[in-house]
Amino acid sequence: MTILLVEDSRFLRVASERTLLKAGYEVVCASDGEAALLTARERVPNLILLDMMLPKLDGLGVLRALKHDPQTANIPVIVLTGLGQQNEGKLKKEGAAAYFTKSDSLLADNSYMLLHVVESVLGKQETEKPAAEISVPDEQPVTQC
Repeated sequence: MTILLVEDSRFLRVASERTLLKAGYEVVCASDGEAALLTARERVPNLILLDMMLPKLDGLGVLRALKHDPQTANIPVIVLTGLGQQNEGKLKKEGAAAYFTKSDSLLADNSYMLLHVVESVLGKQETEKPAAEISVPDEQPVTQC
């Protein structure tokens, strides 16, 4: 399964990508709203993790464009934001499948909270391997974004 990770902070992007790769997902990244739309249309990922504060086109603009494009309208989008949950209802009305508040948990090597949200949106009950067995070989580059 492919996940498009849209995050302008390189630090958070790499930390999130590492977590997703360890769980067995293919990850493609974009660091601004325009690149996110282009990548979503080219790759048609299974899921999009979308930061709200982005350069060029903000996350809300990206979400609206994705949901109005027949090619990307059915891709579930998990909104990532550092803001409180006061906007959760509005973002879900705009088409977000879930809302994830960014915190220090994204910076941990094994962000199980993020994986839990991803897995629930994708309709999976568990990862294919128990968490203790998930690993990335040393020779494989951890970051691709």
